[in-house]
Amino acid sequence: MGKNSLLLQPLKVGNLTLKNRIMFPPLTTGYEERDGSIGERSFHFYERLAKGGASYVVIGDVAPVNTASPTPKLCDDRQIPTFKKLADAMHAYDCKLALQIFHPEYDVPGVGKMIMASMMAMKAAEAAKAEGNMALFGEKMQEAGKLRNDAYAKLHHDTQHFVSEATVEQLEAIKKSIAECARRAMEAGIDAIEIHGDRLLGSLCSTLLNHRTDNYGGSFENRIRYALEVVAAIKEAAPTLMVEYKLPIITVNADGSLRGKGGLLEDEGIAFAKKLEEAGVDMIQVAQANHTGNMGDTIPPMGTVPYNWTLPIAKKVKAVVSIPVATVGRVVSVANGEKILADGDADMIGYGRSLLCDPDIALKVEKDEPIRECLNCNKGCVDAIQGRRYISCVLNAENGDEATISIKPAEEKKNVVIIGAGIAGLEAARVAATRGHKVDIYEKADRIGGQIHLAAVPPRKDEILRAVEYYEKILPGLDVNVHLNTECTKEIMNAADAVIAAIGAHDISLPIPGANSANVVSSWDVLSGKAEISGHCAIIGGGLVGTETAEYVLEKGCQASIIEMADKIANGESSTILPIIMADFAKNGVKQYVNTKVSSIKNDGKKVLAVDTKEEKEVVIECDMVIMAVGSAKNKLDVEGVTTPVTFVGDCSGDRTASIVEAIRSGYKAANEI
Repeated sequence: MGKNSLLLQPLKVGNLTLKNRIMFPPLTTGYEERDGSIGERSFHFYERLAKGGASYVVIGDVAPVNTASPTPKLCDDRQIPTFKKLADAMHAYDCKLALQIFHPEYDVPGVGKMIMASMMAMKAAEAAKAEGNMALFGEKMQEAGKLRNDAYAKLHHDTQHFVSEATVEQLEAIKKSIAECARRAMEAGIDAIEIHGDRLLGSLCSTLLNHRTDNYGGSFENRIRYALEVVAAIKEAAPTLMVEYKLPIITVNADGSLRGKGGLLEDEGIAFAKKLEEAGVDMIQVAQANHTGNMGDTIPPMGTVPYNWTLPIAKKVKAVVSIPVATVGRVVSVANGEKILADGDADMIGYGRSLLCDPDIALKVEKDEPIRECLNCNKGCVDAIQGRRYISCVLNAENGDEATISIKPAEEKKNVVIIGAGIAGLEAARVAATRGHKVDIYEKADRIGGQIHLAAVPPRKDEILRAVEYYEKILPGLDVNVHLNTECTKEIMNAADAVIAAIGAHDISLPIPGANSANVVSSWDVLSGKAEISGHCAIIGGGLVGTETAEYVLEKGCQASIIEMADKIANGESSTILPIIMADFAKNGVKQYVNTKVSSIKNDGKKVLAVDTKEEKEVVIECDMVIMAVGSAKNKLDVEGVTTPVTFVGDCSGDRTASIVEAIRSGYKAANEI
């Protein structure tokens, strides 16, 4: 592709010329300061996207009022300098910066006063306790709890009903705050405003959420009235800014149910797009409508919807407007983006999670270099958004720490030996070779990737193989020597300057009577195809591996029961995937024995005896075979006589085995410190 890539061609949008078609769409990062200003973490994260060549970056969920939500805010003139500093830095790389202005669909001042009152009562309680007045302490703690509960109750109520109950005066005040935010953005040197057409505006547009009977409810014209008024207010307050509109579409699932509530159904959405162009909007981003309670409905995890899944509607919008149209939603690869542009289905490609994974997409397209592609696992990004944590990517060790973590050129070139070609070893090899070291990997198996190949077997999980494919592409160009089917001897280790051991882990079994019975197999052997399964499988262990093994068992036409000592299964699974798993289990009658401890296995693996630790009663599970999924233990390396320093990474580095995010970061860190 190189410089002739369609992704690298400029695009005129309003009064802006974007140098290419690669956009970072709005994602809530959690990097901002407590008051919503742009601090060092935010600054360096967005600047890194600009350095990587993206032409257009949108900061998501910028509130024009002082909300309790941990999002960016531009609600006070005193915050302008922090945004200006960022805009200036982005412009140094010819990257345009936009703010996605949104207002929550609740009474922000009302909820805020209740939360503040709760905090004041809590402070009074602490003061009373310090003075030894325990009676007053208890009274104020009770008051604080009630105020907090009342605030959350109002928030819950408003989320469902505020758009129908808000007064015209409240809507006018909100519109004014949005316009003022746009004015501040203009003064800060920001290039564009993206209007968040979901949330409050999308709720007002929606036939599902808007039950008003005044000029803002009922007919299509009435429901879109406020959104168009907001467009006009922004253009008046900040006339030099390009205006983009995020157009949320309520889509239809395969079973005929509606996906999303805030926003418009397809036909109305297309009609609204024409109205937006008439109102002076410069670009439309077509997206999935929200308000479902699960971010997986708007940012779907791997294997749940097709690639480019919102593109069919974006294509229809593009057919009726003359302004540029942006598309988002599992585009993932450069090839997908190129095809969308070549087919004329959209003008701008939103690479959200993909740019978290690899911020250098634009630069690498130009140089024809391998790109680290997003897995759409949602574990580091979407789960973090829902859990109010810093956003990150499981494959990118630098997210959120761009100011302090980067690959450093080696001061002295060394011979580095890496034992094991699992994900930790591969990342260590990439980083060490990028720094300039000579790297050799020794792997006992006949392929690289380690346990990733097992993780890719259950339903919907094959996309995780992109993690391995990236190293298959990039390591040859870094002159990394990969020795497959080869043990690393002590002589090889002692001839190196540094050794990184990434020798992984092995699966384990419960030390109970009957564990070695003929019909007892390990989950690893099941997923690798070494063990045949049939009939009703009792899976001991309801962690991620056990849960995914159960899904695999169902896919193969067998039945499954899961036995787990904890009080729930799939602990640690993405909250966007869990509902899908549970729906599948419910459909297929998977029994979940939680708070259950297995004591023995009888009848050659056809009966499991256990104890319900909560009810303190015996549990008997009849089955055709037992699958052990009770975890793994780190492999050990014999280093007696090894004189070269050895650093352990990944599964073999700690007391417990590592997740993919821990494996990546430990491999990165070890190689970066050689």
